[in-house]
Amino acid sequence: MAKTKKPSSSPKRKSKDPVELKGSARTVPPGKNLGAVNLNEVIEVTVRLRRKNSLEDYVKKMGNDNSKVLSPQEFDEKFGASENDIHRVEEFAQQHDLTVVESSVARRSVILRGTVQNFSKAFGVYLSNYQHQDGKVFRGRMGKINIPSGLDGIVEGVFGLDNRPQARPMFQMIKNSGHHLKQQAMTISYNPNDVAKAYNYPKDVTGAGQCIALIELGGGFRAADMKNYFAKLGIPQPSIKAVSIDGAYNNPSTPDSADGEVALDIEVAGAVATGAKIVVYFAPNTDKGFLDAITSALHDTANKPSVISISWGSSESNWSEQAMENFNQSFISAAALGVTVAVAAGDNGSSDGQTDGNAHCDFPASSPYALACGGTRLANGTETVWNDGDGWATGGGISDIFPVPDYQKTISLPDSVNSKSHKGRGMPDIAANADSQTGYNVLVDGQWSVIGGTSAVAPLMAGLVALANQKLKRNVGFINPKLYAAKPAVFKDIKDGNNITAKAGGYTAKKGWDACSGLGVPLGSVVGVL
Repeated sequence: MAKTKKPSSSPKRKSKDPVELKGSARTVPPGKNLGAVNLNEVIEVTVRLRRKNSLEDYVKKMGNDNSKVLSPQEFDEKFGASENDIHRVEEFAQQHDLTVVESSVARRSVILRGTVQNFSKAFGVYLSNYQHQDGKVFRGRMGKINIPSGLDGIVEGVFGLDNRPQARPMFQMIKNSGHHLKQQAMTISYNPNDVAKAYNYPKDVTGAGQCIALIELGGGFRAADMKNYFAKLGIPQPSIKAVSIDGAYNNPSTPDSADGEVALDIEVAGAVATGAKIVVYFAPNTDKGFLDAITSALHDTANKPSVISISWGSSESNWSEQAMENFNQSFISAAALGVTVAVAAGDNGSSDGQTDGNAHCDFPASSPYALACGGTRLANGTETVWNDGDGWATGGGISDIFPVPDYQKTISLPDSVNSKSHKGRGMPDIAANADSQTGYNVLVDGQWSVIGGTSAVAPLMAGLVALANQKLKRNVGFINPKLYAAKPAVFKDIKDGNNITAKAGGYTAKKGWDACSGLGVPLGSVVGVL
């Protein structure tokens, strides 16, 4: 991805002349065009700014030196946005009758509020309403965003003009009657703490003193469910708190909604790390909401998450360049702050749910600064790659966007099945039980269900990281380089199965790292290398 640009210094261009915001172009939204948006509708937009200094080089030099992890204050001073840049965006807002809602040095964000008409003029866009096939109506745009040349190189992203649904939750549900939503028969189910026991997670720590952040783009949880769930498992209920982002909130409805994702995340993470505090950040399912939730969690100085679990994503082909760059930069910030980011790798195998016949990676799991979490099937003492053979399988593959990171240059990465001449960031990094047929017992909206998907692996890993942080008395932070440098003995190698769902093909398990189970399943002994 492109690094932060320097401000344009062309003497021929007037400071207010519009220029294209690099990477801002979007394709036509899916659904029926209903016509122009009401010009008087009031919306909020997040403007992302450059850093004071480049952070990626700093993170690379950190290596395994935990003393170089930055405090929030050090981060703001060295790698946050400059007050001058914030002021310039605030002046721009004033010129276009837009109100500044919030400005943040740490998040490098200025949130603006105003009418569609004023935003359209300010950024040179045309917004229309679209109706998705599920009946939901959203704002959409196509093409580029324009900014004044005086802000070129200062503004790195503008989010919220377009509020199309951006991501999907990575979970599958089997109802308590044994009826799978996809008509598959359940074979076995586990309590999350039993999976942790099977993988020999540390037993002498509970995650006490740690905070696990869960990013949710819909759904909600019920306090009664949480109380009853942990009582049924016979383990202490962790502290659970909901945080509202961009107007979204804890909003439970029915078991087959996104509530299933929320319950899965809380109950898996909580059953693994019973002593940790769990904070659930609810945000709208848009690129703005998703990004705002991540940056809010990362820079939350009240709750201080040490690990972030993300079970939502979408194919790389569905994202704008500016979105992927800004998400990736946020994960680099996490590395500098000593925060681990675990992300579900996807549930549709090598196709990632796309219908063009090609293989695709799921983002944000494909970010080199995320711990991409793939899925296995754990049954009868054996473990294989999760692939139901009907389109549901672990995500994994070779990124079309991100180059091979340094920590993967020591392993044998396959060529992309789309192009034998292309190599990129390989994913997943690790894997664990995810097949819904060997899924997790979950209580959601009063109903006991069995849920699987790589959604379960992200909070499982978040729980393990919380245990490691307590045991080691420090945040393990960005663990990918350490995992790839570790001896194979700390992983359960997955050698059987594949994630082939795309016409172009997919990837097959083998000894060592592969593009469907990564390095394998991290065992409790992995804590010793972190």
